[in-house]
Amino acid sequence: MAALNLSHTSTFILMGVAGMEDAHIWISIPFATSYIISLLGNFIVLFVVGKEQTLHKPMYLLICMLALTDITKSSTLMPKALCIFWFNLKGITVDGCLIQMFFIHTVAFVQSAVLMTMALDRYVAICNPLRYATILTNTRIAMLGLVGLVRAVVFMLPLPLLISRLPFCDNRIIPHTHCEHMLLAMVSCGDITFHRTYSLVIPFVLMGSDLMLIALSYGLIIRAVLRISSKRAHQKALNTCTAHICVMLMFYTPILLTTLTIRFSGGIAPHGRIILNVLYYLIPPMLNPIIYGVKTQELRDKVGKYTCRR
Repeated sequence: MAALNLSHTSTFILMGVAGMEDAHIWISIPFATSYIISLLGNFIVLFVVGKEQTLHKPMYLLICMLALTDITKSSTLMPKALCIFWFNLKGITVDGCLIQMFFIHTVAFVQSAVLMTMALDRYVAICNPLRYATILTNTRIAMLGLVGLVRAVVFMLPLPLLISRLPFCDNRIIPHTHCEHMLLAMVSCGDITFHRTYSLVIPFVLMGSDLMLIALSYGLIIRAVLRISSKRAHQKALNTCTAHICVMLMFYTPILLTTLTIRFSGGIAPHGRIILNVLYYLIPPMLNPIIYGVKTQELRDKVGKYTCRR
């Protein structure tokens, strides 16, 4: 087969949940429902925080950043996935595929940076509460968010160029609902050693550094909490971290599992890997606003003020 470089007129074929094409309509129901709930929940958070002056604080600014990344993450792939499920529109242009791939990975790294900044926020709030307002201002939080965005863009911007230079043979079929870096690379008939290395090193460097800072923050938080004699104070301090810990687990655990299943697919059925991968882009965005709404009383009260208004 002749190896051809990608051109802007070329197309890839996204198969959806390969092996379960007959069940696409049924599969789309929970996916579409989760997507709608995630959009509704995150837009409510953005609306309420934007309307309420009392919520214009660093913690709620970070929650809004998380909501924006959740909206972007799920919206990057779900519209196309639903087009595949409902209308059998499996074709995607090279430009569309590269743009989708870029946003999927960029948003993941931005969200990791936001979670790291949230851990810093909790550390300052618990370990240095008297200086919280001077250390973490809204401007500084916005700057940290911007740094996280720039960092992700700089490291992910080479990906579309690198993929576009790979030779592709007659096989343009991607057995998935969306375009990801290694999925595209594995379709190529060229040498993808560099891509395998890049896809392992960059997440390790970026997310690994974020996780190290998160671990350091929580180590200092635990040390500070253990110095408090009151058990009630222990519980109050740790309760402020519960929502963040839950969100972190939902973010980092599926990334690890997805990375392992793509490279070491073992006895996992292909459609099982695909469904698990798509759920990663749907479940956290759906649950994150619920978690923060339940665990953060001030936000919960303000949301109730608007949702219960007649």
